[in-house]
Formats: sequence, C-alpha cells, structure tokens
Amino acid sequence: MSKNLEAELVISIINMQSKIQKSVGAALTAHGIGLSEYLVLNQLYIATNQKMRRSDLAEKVGLSPSGVTRLLNPMEKIGLIEKEGNPRDARVSLVILSEAGKKITEEAKVSFAYASSTLFESLDKKRLSLLSDMLKVVTK
Repeated sequence: MSKNLEAELVISIINMQSKIQKSVGAALTAHGIGLSEYLVLNQLYIATNQKMRRSDLAEKVGLSPSGVTRLLNPMEKIGLIEKEGNPRDARVSLVILSEAGKKITEEAKVSFAYASSTLFESLDKKRLSLLSDMLKVVTK
C-alpha cells in the first residue's frame, strides 16, 4: 500500500468516526446521554458486578484518567453511576453502575443498535463482515 493510500484511508476513517459520532450521538440524546457517556455506561454494564476501577474504565473507553473523571462527575450527580472508595488504597476508586444507569443503558442499547445498523445499511453482510474483520486486525 502506498503512503498516499494509507493517508487517504486514515482520512476516511476519521470522516467515518465523525459520521458515527453525529449519527449515534443524535440517537442517544433521546436518552439524555451522549456517545462518551454511553460508552462508559456500556463498559460498566458488561463488567463483572457492573463495577470497574476508574483507571480501567478510562483505558477501556479511550480517555485519560482525568478525562474520565471529568465525564464521571456529572454522571454521578444525575444518578447514572456511583463511586466507591477503597478503604485500603485511597488512590483506587471504583465506579458502579446505578439502577438508573442500568435502565438508561438498556434503553439506549436499542437506539445504539438501530443507529449503528443504519450507518452501514449500504453494505451487504459479506462486506460488513469483511470490514469488521479488517478493523479487528488493525486495532489489535
């Protein structure tokens, strides 16, 4: 692959990311959350006991520790998550999905899935599967 083709591919992926953020983000606003909040809620939803260390959560959603803290504070204020300190180590705090957060996540999953399928409706199953496989290889 030539350098120009690789650069064009990166630009295309960035444009795709922008389209995803707009489309999926718009679908999630009906639930009172944005894409970043959804990603946090979804990670907590699938986590063991629906709780994670703040640092692990930051890594999973691609944010810095301070970035995830800034995102979590308003989420805690509106009752989507709860924070739990570690009595043995003050540097380690856990983030827990609240009952309200669980309900919002379950409802938002439907909108997320619909918006996602709409984004890729121009691809048949074979091409969609091929794209998925290629992205998995690149993002390992």
